[in-house]
Amino acid sequence: NMDSTLHYLHNDSDLSTNSSFSPEEERKSKVQDVVPQALLDQYLSMTDPSRAQTVDTEIAKHCAYSLPGVALTLGRQNWHCLKDTYETLASDMQWKVRRTLAFSIHELAVILGDQLTAGDLVPVFNGFLKDLDEVRIGVLKHLHDFLKLLHLDKRREYLYQLQEFLVTDNSRNWRFRAELAEQLILLLDLYSARDIYDYLRPIAFSLCADKVSSVRWISYKLVSEMVKKLYMASTSTFVIDLMNELVEKFCRCRKWSGRQTFVFICQVKCLFVHFFG
Repeated sequence: NMDSTLHYLHNDSDLSTNSSFSPEEERKSKVQDVVPQALLDQYLSMTDPSRAQTVDTEIAKHCAYSLPGVALTLGRQNWHCLKDTYETLASDMQWKVRRTLAFSIHELAVILGDQLTAGDLVPVFNGFLKDLDEVRIGVLKHLHDFLKLLHLDKRREYLYQLQEFLVTDNSRNWRFRAELAEQLILLLDLYSARDIYDYLRPIAFSLCADKVSSVRWISYKLVSEMVKKLYMASTSTFVIDLMNELVEKFCRCRKWSGRQTFVFICQVKCLFVHFFG
């Protein structure tokens, strides 16, 4: 049946002119010698959208869950066998399938290495960033793990998009903002003092004024770590400007909640001991 199908596709002039590979070449591109080929073919066939509609609606989700394990088994040299399948799952109509891939994309990046990650995973990652919150939370929870695998120039491109994580489909989803604050603490090690001051500082100040106390508490730690990071940098201008802004925004705030925020930020890690000690 497989041979007859390939023969039919090979003789179809419309399909052959629109594809850069012939059906025979397409089949050869998915051949490997790590596991029995029939086993891999069976796995790849389960991602067919028509099969998900007629056989099992959850089958695509299970395939997405197993894909990092399959990629690890085959090795990065056989990624060409899984690339099309991964892209198919990444564009699946079911958000649960995309969510599953979003939670594991950082693990796949480790398996594939920086070159394949930049070429094949970054476009999928960018798509997840614009997806539903249920999908975005997957990349957000492992944002640091993924970005640290990218080259510096590619990594800096995401500085412009971090602000977008403050906007969610549901404003009551405070755990989303709390996770953002946690990830920003880790991201401090990946960026320069200027990048921290220009891009991460405004987000941190916004989180410090969040309506939910759990988000604010994590943000206090974020600001404290930010001051420490800037203090240890070669340029002292950024930390002085940040300290002055903290004093103006919170220490001299007319509202007691703002002044209390200043005290909490200092309390987290004895901020002024680090700065003036």
